[in-house]
Amino acid sequence: MSYNRNINVSHDTVFIKPEHGTMLQSISPRSHGSKELTRPQDSEENRGSIGQSAGQSSTSVVDQVRSPPEDAGVTSSSTICPAPVCRQFWKAGNYTDELSSKSQQPNGKNYLHVHPMFLHSNATSHKWAFGAIAELLDNAVDEIQNGATFVIVDKTTNPRDGTTALLIKDDGGGMDPQAMRNCMGFGFSDKKSDSAIGRYGNGFKTSTMRLGADVIVFSRHRKNQTWTQSIGLLSYTYLTRTGHDRIVVPILDYEFKASAGEFKTLQDREHFISSLSILLEWSPFSTEAELLKQFEDVGSHGTKVIIYNMWLNSDAKLELDFDSVAEDILIEGSIKKTGSKIVNDHIASRFSYSLRVYLSILYLRIFKTFKIVLCGKVVEHHNIADDLKYPQYILYRPQAAGSEEAVVVTTIGFLKEAPKINLHGFCVYHKNRLIMPFWQVVSYSCSRGRGVVGVLEANFVEPTHNKQDFEKTVLLQKLENRLKEMTTEYWNCHCVLLGYRVQKRPRPQTPQNVQPGGRKNVNTFQKNSAGVSGRPAISPPPGFEAVFPNGNLASLPRVTVEPVLLEKRKEHPDYVANAASKRKVGNDGFTAPGQNRAEQFIHGSAIQSQDIETVKLMEENKKLRAKCLDHKVRSQNLEVKAMNLRSELETVKSEYERLNAELKALGIVKEEHRQNVIT
Repeated sequence: MSYNRNINVSHDTVFIKPEHGTMLQSISPRSHGSKELTRPQDSEENRGSIGQSAGQSSTSVVDQVRSPPEDAGVTSSSTICPAPVCRQFWKAGNYTDELSSKSQQPNGKNYLHVHPMFLHSNATSHKWAFGAIAELLDNAVDEIQNGATFVIVDKTTNPRDGTTALLIKDDGGGMDPQAMRNCMGFGFSDKKSDSAIGRYGNGFKTSTMRLGADVIVFSRHRKNQTWTQSIGLLSYTYLTRTGHDRIVVPILDYEFKASAGEFKTLQDREHFISSLSILLEWSPFSTEAELLKQFEDVGSHGTKVIIYNMWLNSDAKLELDFDSVAEDILIEGSIKKTGSKIVNDHIASRFSYSLRVYLSILYLRIFKTFKIVLCGKVVEHHNIADDLKYPQYILYRPQAAGSEEAVVVTTIGFLKEAPKINLHGFCVYHKNRLIMPFWQVVSYSCSRGRGVVGVLEANFVEPTHNKQDFEKTVLLQKLENRLKEMTTEYWNCHCVLLGYRVQKRPRPQTPQNVQPGGRKNVNTFQKNSAGVSGRPAISPPPGFEAVFPNGNLASLPRVTVEPVLLEKRKEHPDYVANAASKRKVGNDGFTAPGQNRAEQFIHGSAIQSQDIETVKLMEENKKLRAKCLDHKVRSQNLEVKAMNLRSELETVKSEYERLNAELKALGIVKEEHRQNVIT
């Protein structure tokens, strides 16, 4: 094997640089059978670029680390790839770096390095194992623009110890050496397309470290006349077992040389041996030949990810269950049989523990040229909107600061199994990716909202880093409020189709001898000075003079909290409350002090006009809803009539065929009788 000394690459230390010049740190690989570590030594030699000509400098966040050369024939004496000390993810954050050297002193170079504990704390953003798998699938889906046609999710075996590992492989564009380092680093993302799901450059680390303690990546990339392949190892086990105080990532890079007809390493001899020695000791593969053999099923381009030393649950079992169902991956211990069979078997219940069900609804629109293959079987796309009966399409225009952000069409309806099923909620997508499955925006103690489900794509709100929720913004709050209104409105208009009755809230009755402020009105039904009876005389609030002396209320505008027009809105107490809250009244139901009569008159007139307009709109809305319901009833009646007519037509056809058969039989008998007469 030849070595190209123009480009120097070895295993990498992840740290953040504020400037291009960076101090390089050297950490020697762990010797077999020894617990001693060589102290890191400062060096600025052999800094090269990746995939660049000599003389150009690299600006990768994953910088190269020079290590002393070892024996040229590097092999691994370890027969078993060490497992992490703690196998439960939520307890694996305990970390000690006592084994590492504490003698590193600042030497004037400005940089920050990332501690290995960050790998674990960063991965805690994923509370759900399937959310981590979906993050990795998003990377494959984003590669559709680079020619990806499939992504495979399957079980594989760690050849070192025979334990179960998770395999994720796609045939996308792959990663060149620089992209591999960006993938292993933090915050690097080259996904600029508006349709790209990934954005923050952090998903690969959070998802892989949430599923297992270690991950090895094989990627092959071809562009123009350059064909490269890279191997990278991100091992929490290696870092914790050796006590490193910074993240070290060994990476091997190869480039295809047409003259030799094979891939040649891009590193110089020393760096290559240093990285290879770590990979052979801490990865599932014990020789370089086994590492390179993993590219055989990658093809000319693509990426292969193997996550091993997978986390266990509190029962010391793998979090992911690969064995219970041959063509599915389940979450161990998450299957709960609490309701009826129709509820337990519904997709809204099964997606939480069945990966196949979850992946079937993970993307809103189906991919024409891309397939998701789980455990050897293609995942069938499922559109939740197809499960709805009596669907409606509601247009929503979210606005912020007075400017229109987007237009959202929400499909809402009853589940086909309603009313036998009490599941409800909205499936909210972002850029075609499911963020919140069956988001329950309403919570009813009674039957209201039962079985109502909606589907929408909300690209105007931003998802959180784990893509399992949205950032809590004003736009999200407005969306939640609108979805609540949609649920209530849809239920009130369509619940009768399922046999429910429209539930009306009783309007609270105020005793006639009690004022809105709660005090008894001793002057109820007194006559005022104008001789108008039937209207209560108004007494001024304590400490204020009467606005209208002698109790003359003839010209008093109706600005109290009980205008006559509200009597027409008994069925809409919410609107009544909103209208009443807009009026500026005191605790006892009178106009607040300090307003003159002109202001009271103008304010009262405006409120009256608003009330009249509101009542008109509500009456019109009520009429339209009644017409809509009438049309639906007529439509159902027509369908019943059509079915009856079809049934009658079938009966007539049967009778016609019977009579026709009898006619033919009579014709035969008649012909035989005629022949007998002749003879």
